[in-house]
Amino acid sequence: MAKMSLSEAVAAAERERDEARAKLTSELAVRDSREEQAKAAHELELAQAKRASDDLIRYKDEEIERLKDMKIRLSTKMVGESLEQHCETEFNRLRMTAFPNAYFEKDNDASEGTKGDFIFRECDASGNEVISIMFEMKNENDETATKHKNEDFFKKLDHDRRQKGCEYAVLCTLLEPESELYNAGIVDVSYRYEKMYVIRPQFFIPMITLLRNAAMGSLRYKQELAEYKQQNIDVTNFEAKMEKFKDGFSRNYNLASKQFESAIKEIDAAIKQLEKTKDDLRRSTENLRLAHNKADELTIASSRGATRP
Repeated sequence: MAKMSLSEAVAAAERERDEARAKLTSELAVRDSREEQAKAAHELELAQAKRASDDLIRYKDEEIERLKDMKIRLSTKMVGESLEQHCETEFNRLRMTAFPNAYFEKDNDASEGTKGDFIFRECDASGNEVISIMFEMKNENDETATKHKNEDFFKKLDHDRRQKGCEYAVLCTLLEPESELYNAGIVDVSYRYEKMYVIRPQFFIPMITLLRNAAMGSLRYKQELAEYKQQNIDVTNFEAKMEKFKDGFSRNYNLASKQFESAIKEIDAAIKQLEKTKDDLRRSTENLRLAHNKADELTIASSRGATRP
């Protein structure tokens, strides 16, 4: 029985060994299969990504060639107009949703000799202006012999902003296409001209939104400033009226004072005249008394003379 048990144990061990070996072989086969599938899937992904990348590069190349061909065929004026049309289209696309109370139109007033391209204005519900921006769009043909710089237009833009009463000035430009400064994003050039910025066309809407949100945040302070200015005007008017009253009162006082002094002098003169008249009357009374006494004496003397025989 012990021998039988040992044989069975050996057989059982061999079976377990064989099962473990079979299981290991199966697992290795599955792993190899999975690795091959993963490798195939990865290679497929790489191929698809490469194909997509090649398609994108080809599309970009075709787009660049198309744009170059378009610029070659366009005049400089038409190139500028295309940029203006692009910005106007972008704004109109969002006008009703993002800027329902805004004014964005061409600047057609050249009465001061120059004009900008577009003016943006927005007011609140009470009609108070929240923000205003003078826009200038600049581009030029790649074939243009004389290349302009963005700073060539700063002075004119600042002049147009001031003439049209705009708070900000923004140059939307495709000039200097290789400039790292202007390609980096929104460029603040207020160190040259007050409240002026230079942007690429892709920052056109973000620039308006940025300035508009900042202006909305300061609207309350503008309203308080307007109220203060109104109060200051009222105080100024009150002070002006007070000064006018003081001037009038002083003038009237001087006139009254002079008239009073004149009246006092006239009264003094009248008093002197009355005193003189009083003295004259007193002297006249004394003279009348003396004359009366003399008359009495004369009557008595006459009476005595008549009784004598």
